[in-house]
Amino acid sequence: MSSRSRERSEELLEKRILLLSFLSGVGFVIVELIYAIYSHSQSTLMDALYDASELVFIILLLFLTPLFHRPISEKHPYGFFQVESFFILIKNIMMTSVTVSVLTSVIEKLLSGGNSIDKGQVSLFQLMLGLASLIILLIMKWMSRKISSPTVKAEILGWKLDVAYSLGMSLAFFIAVQLQNTSLGFLSPYFDQIIAIVVMIFMVPETIKMLVSTFRELFLFSPEQKTVDRIKEISGKILENYSFTPVFYDISRTGRKMWVSIYFQVEMDSICVKYIQEANKSLNEKISQEFPEASCEIILDTH
Repeated sequence: MSSRSRERSEELLEKRILLLSFLSGVGFVIVELIYAIYSHSQSTLMDALYDASELVFIILLLFLTPLFHRPISEKHPYGFFQVESFFILIKNIMMTSVTVSVLTSVIEKLLSGGNSIDKGQVSLFQLMLGLASLIILLIMKWMSRKISSPTVKAEILGWKLDVAYSLGMSLAFFIAVQLQNTSLGFLSPYFDQIIAIVVMIFMVPETIKMLVSTFRELFLFSPEQKTVDRIKEISGKILENYSFTPVFYDISRTGRKMWVSIYFQVEMDSICVKYIQEANKSLNEKISQEFPEASCEIILDTH
């Protein structure tokens, strides 16, 4: 399969995954909003608002996905990969804002006396949502096994959080039912808000982690140190075979693409161009095995 055909195939697969996420998300939001209104559950309402905010960006990304697969050019030396990073950055900022806003509302409700809900019913509802989310997550992971896409990874992370949130709430409300007739029964009116707060506290770090990672990519910062060390380890062995001494690594990531430039020196007064071409080819083949979206080049440092 040619490079262009492979790109086209990955683009179509990526759009199918995003479409699956969007249509599933719409169904979940409708069901959650209806149930939140019916049951007056703050935690279910928070889940619905969280999912609804994600849908806005999935719609945009469905239209923008073709841009992410356009080849680089003189006019766009980094392609359109930074557009993807920008939208993921905005998405995470908005998700964090929604979480903080809902958290404020939940705390206000908690301080005003809480509310009584049917905990057994909420537990069963969240269990059904969790199992349905798990099925969607497994399908998306299976569909994405042959592509490398920050957008798809962000969506999969979102579904992982949904699974954890729903199953966690189901277990928590089940425990709450068992505690109703014990000495801890006085917590009953506040349990819904307490669970919502605990889940949000656990969800925020993941969102902030992706926010920081996307910020680094947007401004072409180097990837995490573990990735840099691995690239140095792989390239060092290859360059050693040609008696090339690496003196500087310029490694940056933008969106789904990683750019690696390695400056090297030689002890001899002259060098065969064929050796540089062979080393460059070998380097790209080896690094692409671990980092499929990496583009590598070696540059002779004459200083």
